[in-house]
Amino acid sequence: MARSMTAYASAEATSELGQLRLELRSVNHRFLELGFKLPEELRALEPKLRERIQKVAQRGKIDLSLRFRASPQSHELALNEPLVDGLLALAERLHNQRPELAPLSTANVLAWPGAVQSNELDSEALRSQVLQVLEQALREFEQARSREGNQLAELLGQRVRAIEALRAQALTLGPQIRAALGEKLRVRMAEFQATLDANRLEAELVMQLQKLDVDEELERLAIHLIEAERVLQLSEPIGRRLDFLIQELHREANTFGAKSIDARTSQIGVDMKVLIEQVREQVQNLE
Repeated sequence: MARSMTAYASAEATSELGQLRLELRSVNHRFLELGFKLPEELRALEPKLRERIQKVAQRGKIDLSLRFRASPQSHELALNEPLVDGLLALAERLHNQRPELAPLSTANVLAWPGAVQSNELDSEALRSQVLQVLEQALREFEQARSREGNQLAELLGQRVRAIEALRAQALTLGPQIRAALGEKLRVRMAEFQATLDANRLEAELVMQLQKLDVDEELERLAIHLIEAERVLQLSEPIGRRLDFLIQELHREANTFGAKSIDARTSQIGVDMKVLIEQVREQVQNLE
């Protein structure tokens, strides 16, 4: 099953810890390149996120963005009363002994280390929730890549079959063109028959026809097109294989066009290269 390298997916979750939202974006790339935008408290989770994504993607530039909004409960503050009582008692005793010293203010008390305590975020629970959200997003991500990949594979299959139809048309025209060329050369050579050896003329005719023979190019085109159809049915990443096959198709189509001496086959060569270029552009989107 073909898979596209372009996709978008998102997932979110809300709990007593807060609200999480994760987004995945992927575009074309020759290799797998991962980028992460994580809140500071979750930056240590990047290696696990990277490892999980690498199990489902082999090519593409994938960006993961994660936003976390802590719940109000996680910001609740509490007074460390034993510490504050002890601090105030100590300040009062010191003031009694040294009246010239300024009394301890409320701000001084609150600023004292440990005087104000906050609820600690359950880091392990939060990380577990992030991984669950990632799994949800990855399921949507893979489905999106598969849907677009299947559509691309269908379009590519249509282009491949269109190239094959042009190849078959060229095969049909081949004998007609060769016969017409042979007759034309014989007529021209007949004008010099009185001065040239007949065997030499025949040899010249054969040589000219061999130079214009495109059967080998059309046979190799057929082999590459059959292979392309087969690759499109594979369930593994196929982008690199198809990219190689396109280079070979383009090479054969170029040679076919260069050897053409007939307007009809010249047009077929141009149409082939147009279709091959369309295939090449679409293959850049496949993993």
